[in-house]
Amino acid sequence: MGIGRATAIAAGREGAAVAVCDVADAAAEKVAQEIRGSGGKARAYHLDVANEGDVRGAFGRIRTELGPIYGLVNNAGIAGANKPTHQLEEAEWDRVMGVNVKGVFLCTKHAVPDMLRRHAGAIVNLSSIYGLVSAPDVPPYHASKGAVRLMTKTDALFYAKEGIRVNSVHPGFIDTPMVQNYATSLGDRSAVYEQLAALHPMGRVGTAEEIANGIVFLLSDDASFMTGSELVIDGGYTCR
Repeated sequence: MGIGRATAIAAGREGAAVAVCDVADAAAEKVAQEIRGSGGKARAYHLDVANEGDVRGAFGRIRTELGPIYGLVNNAGIAGANKPTHQLEEAEWDRVMGVNVKGVFLCTKHAVPDMLRRHAGAIVNLSSIYGLVSAPDVPPYHASKGAVRLMTKTDALFYAKEGIRVNSVHPGFIDTPMVQNYATSLGDRSAVYEQLAALHPMGRVGTAEEIANGIVFLLSDDASFMTGSELVIDGGYTCR
């Protein structure tokens, strides 16, 4: 969905063999079919990024059916409970960390061996503007995206001499199901979207395709001298 869908389609258009991974099997298969229908190569895989057995199994099938993993986009993410820190339940905190942070760790862990063997690879981790600045809401989400930002830099340092680049992308508010659900949870979606648009100097929320273009750039050889970098695509949000 959202940024993941747009990225898979954009990567397929550039000639990548795309493994479309999600816990939502029907949605993943629909995206894979769309890529194949446009002449690309893609397969859908069931994957819960917070479960190492799932990651190991899915990545094994990907290697067998599509070939060694060159590019990894760690995009899976959830917003979590929108409560002050003192009102959060431990399970609410752990769920966000499991998907947003542990998921990046596990997928990176199981993709890197392919990249080491080829001495080449690119990893793109989806952080957020809220990996750079914060706001008085969704504490687990903000903490998780800050963690992703630093995980990116650590792995960039670990693997730079191995030909593996690791970068993070930091979107502003993007018109995706996650943001739509967030807006709906606050009441009048149209009114909330107007407020969100006003947070960005460009006066609008972004599109998933605008983020996907940045991700595919970081995966490509056009970004060959970029690692540990933060690609901020936020309509000017973090300029303030």
